[in-house]
Amino acid sequence: MAAADTGRPVATAAGGDTPARGRSRATGRETTTGTAPGKAPGRLRRSFSTHWYAWTMVAPVVVVIGVIIGYPLVRGVYLSLTNANERNVERSIGVNQLPATYEFVGLDNYKDALTGDQFLATLGWTVLWTVACVSITFALGLALANILNRKIAGRAFYRMLLVLPWAVPGFVSVFAWRFLYNQDNGLLNKLLAGGGIDAVPWLNDPTWAKFAVISVNVWLGIPFMMVALLGGLQSIPGELYEAAEMDGASPWQRFRHITMPGLRPVSTTVVLLSTIWTFNMFPVIFLLTRGGPGEATQILVTQAYKFSFEISPRDFAQSSTWGVLILVLLMLFAAVYRRVLRKQGDVW
Repeated sequence: MAAADTGRPVATAAGGDTPARGRSRATGRETTTGTAPGKAPGRLRRSFSTHWYAWTMVAPVVVVIGVIIGYPLVRGVYLSLTNANERNVERSIGVNQLPATYEFVGLDNYKDALTGDQFLATLGWTVLWTVACVSITFALGLALANILNRKIAGRAFYRMLLVLPWAVPGFVSVFAWRFLYNQDNGLLNKLLAGGGIDAVPWLNDPTWAKFAVISVNVWLGIPFMMVALLGGLQSIPGELYEAAEMDGASPWQRFRHITMPGLRPVSTTVVLLSTIWTFNMFPVIFLLTRGGPGEATQILVTQAYKFSFEISPRDFAQSSTWGVLILVLLMLFAAVYRRVLRKQGDVW
């Protein structure tokens, strides 16, 4: 009787509810036998039963993200496929409630944007603005990080001083710079007048306005770049520099072959973040020049805002279209950026 029992499958001996597990001699993988369809819980169900506390903690965040980001995103994509504007959306006039009368137009808005001169011209300046700001910010941040990584007198004070622009709210800094750039009463033009130089139309001339907005954004971005790169520099072992110096390597060779490769994990991340932030840097452009003079400093995100809030009738469909295109462009940039890094051997 005992021999007969041992010859039965384990699952049967256990009552048929527990699947038998073993390892395949051919593959070495764990196998499951005797599992009735629908009996074993799904992977998500098992995960929830095992990590229910973690799921409970994450759930409010998921709900908030869904409400704050998910719904507006879906709504924006939907509106970009219509001709919705201020006059045909659902609205109230006194006690009367007027229904929405806008229509579905498919991809017409995207076609108009991508084939029109306005989007391409604005995109060109946005790319130039982003490249200039990120490049200058990275170069200055790296230079300051190298200086502050050395043992110099008052290093702690200088670090605190250079982080100050980051501590001040961005809109306060932009208003301060707007006062400095004022053509008639600004401090910069008063200093120039003291040297016998004519006043510069910082915010009234297209070329000078572009210079002004880039300067302000660089000033705001240097602290973050400097702090991040300084942390990267401090993670590079000092023995590498000592060995290179003993081998007769010049300062430039040490910088090129030790500093830059050592900073690569940090620099790739901060460049990506800085690019995304700068591409969408609404406060600097809007508060300093409002996209002017004319449309000289208008970037994609400020133009999308203008469609919804400044023109008449307010064009919600066009604004949503530009917003979706901005998202697509940044996603494409991030994908290409990641692909390039992977080809170069970086895991990101």
